[in-house]
Amino acid sequence: MRIKVENLSKSYPAPGEPLSILDNLQLDVSGGDSVAIMGPSGCGKSTLLHILGTLESPDSGSVSLGETDPFALGEGELAHFRNTQVGFIFQEHYLLPQCTVLENTLLPLLVTREDPREGEARAKDLLGRVGLLERSGHRPSELSGGERQRAAIARALVNSPGLLLCDEPTGNLDGETAGKVGDLLVEIQESVSSTIIVVTHSQELAGRFNRQLLFSGKNLSEAG
Repeated sequence: MRIKVENLSKSYPAPGEPLSILDNLQLDVSGGDSVAIMGPSGCGKSTLLHILGTLESPDSGSVSLGETDPFALGEGELAHFRNTQVGFIFQEHYLLPQCTVLENTLLPLLVTREDPREGEARAKDLLGRVGLLERSGHRPSELSGGERQRAAIARALVNSPGLLLCDEPTGNLDGETAGKVGDLLVEIQESVSSTIIVVTHSQELAGRFNRQLLFSGKNLSEAG
């Protein structure tokens, strides 16, 4: 999925003047590419990710995800687009504690009309690829931090999204585990041909991806 952002601006209410976070931001990512976005806390990295994921809307500017302007869709159409075309991986895994690993992985499929047997087969295939098939009957409390994040990766990919968005996906992991999760993200992204955008403070994680972008003021530039 190609990502095209033009003249994107976003601000939030604040005492006195509104707090401007993004100002006429430009971004162009080719379909199937992998991009890491870096910058100091508060610079707008997560805000941009939330807009690309249609969790927030911009004040002005345009966003194209593939051939779609998501902010021109009705509420129901937007929810369907987000569920089927965008996968999310956050610093917190957000697995449901009462559900097993397999059940958590299947959650995005609950609102689709897909044959449940096909969905379960794909979920099990993904769990096998992230090394969790033998743990599919366990609940999150029985997993390590790295295993929980790997389960979150499988859940994010179960609908075969065109766009995978990751917000500090290794931020809560130790160095060795973070490296393994980073390698896994790159390996799976290449195999499924999704476009991946990762927000991170980790130079080591960023270096695994094809492009590294750095926030400079309220816009983006190629790092290095």
